[in-house]
Amino acid sequence: MKHTKYGSSKLTINHISFDSKAEADYYLLLLAKQQAGEIKSFRTQPKYLLQERFSKDGHTIRPIEYIADFEIEYADGRVEVVDVKGMETEGFKIKRKLFDYRYPHLKLTRMRFVKKFGGWITHEEWIKEKRKEEKK
Repeated sequence: MKHTKYGSSKLTINHISFDSKAEADYYLLLLAKQQAGEIKSFRTQPKYLLQERFSKDGHTIRPIEYIADFEIEYADGRVEVVDVKGMETEGFKIKRKLFDYRYPHLKLTRMRFVKKFGGWITHEEWIKEKRKEEKK
């Protein structure tokens, strides 16, 4: 089993490579939701262009892309982009700002699995729950 730079283990399911067990588990959840008709479709590792390639002083500057974990399409046509993360990196914070600016019509949600808070929750829900715990 291969490990990533953040200590998670890479897994392969249905010939798709995932950077963590959490990401693979979320994939299985989406498969079940699709089969149950709760979501229309989804795709793994969709790419979004955040900044085009350009040249400056005779040098070519590569484009900036963001590769999310999942893109989910709902029956009503809504599209949600999901990233399964345990920790928020500085790189992600910058890419999120660029993503939100370039794709204002898309919702980018960070998900995490926290058993004591009931399973899959958004990063924002997790922060609220942690604050509640700290106040106790």
